[in-house]
Amino acid sequence: MTRILITGGAGFVGCNLAEYFLNKGCEVTVFDNLSRNGTEKNLEWLRSNHKTGFEFIKEDIRKFNPLLDAVRDKNLIFHTAGQVAVTTSVKNPRDDFEINVLGTFNVLEAARKTNSNPILIFTSTNKVYGNNVNKVPLIEKTMRYEFVDSSYKNGIPEDFSTDADEHTPYGSSKYAADVYVRDFFNIYGLRTITFRMSCVYGTRQFGNEDQGWVAYFTISSFLNKPIVIYGDGKQVRDVLFIDDLVSAFELAYRKIEKTKGKAYNIGGGVSNTISLLELIGLLKDLGLNPRYTFDDWRPADQKVYISDIRKSAEFGWKPKTSPEEGVKKLLEWVKENKSIF
Repeated sequence: MTRILITGGAGFVGCNLAEYFLNKGCEVTVFDNLSRNGTEKNLEWLRSNHKTGFEFIKEDIRKFNPLLDAVRDKNLIFHTAGQVAVTTSVKNPRDDFEINVLGTFNVLEAARKTNSNPILIFTSTNKVYGNNVNKVPLIEKTMRYEFVDSSYKNGIPEDFSTDADEHTPYGSSKYAADVYVRDFFNIYGLRTITFRMSCVYGTRQFGNEDQGWVAYFTISSFLNKPIVIYGDGKQVRDVLFIDDLVSAFELAYRKIEKTKGKAYNIGGGVSNTISLLELIGLLKDLGLNPRYTFDDWRPADQKVYISDIRKSAEFGWKPKTSPEEGVKKLLEWVKENKSIF
């Protein structure tokens, strides 16, 4: 029997993982402090769908002893809990540090001390590459920026420099956690995998202005709420639909002898890129009428970030959902669940 612990399991990524593995007959424990918007609704959804095999622990990853109890006898850990917004990290860097660095250390140490030899997958971020990404030459087009340097025709690879001269507190804390996760494999043999994720979007995501921009744009447009675009809207990201991310988790842990100790870029890749302005256009094509204004650039915003995801082929993964398909599915979920917004 696969016994799974998901930190942040009532969040967007966590609850989709929980739903998937519960449907496969696994035992799933969700560990979450319910601090983020939408988590209580996601928890209610999980509880209503699953009467057996599901356990919820309301606790905080900054507390070690509850984690140690939760990890006991688990053989698979998805560490998705974290402080996820750059803007929040700038306003409150201590909380950002304690959640992302201390919290991740606690999860690792609890996993190390259990006797079940668990596999642990950590959700890191492309922000570990910091401001170095902005040093790659760009060309400005009507609706987007693009890399000029052919060295990055497939995106930013895992060996791209993380020795940035400018990180946000969020980038720094996630990179510190990223290093700890890989070191716990190198020093202690804990079977860890690191996912450096780009923009993930999809159902059960309650996006806001600080984080989850695809969902934020989609929900706001459907509800006829104003959208603020920071910068000129030509910023480009590779976007990944949640179902494809869940698939990556499963394939990576099943190939653990190949994936353990490694970091992988996980995103939509060069085939699934979109700018903020292009998303506005897509939402219009889907029958919405987004209302938006522009404001100043945010600190250290990457004008273009595209993940080079070719390394993930070694565990048999690639995304299947195009932005057009994924945003349509997201919008359908929003329409069907209007009452929860």
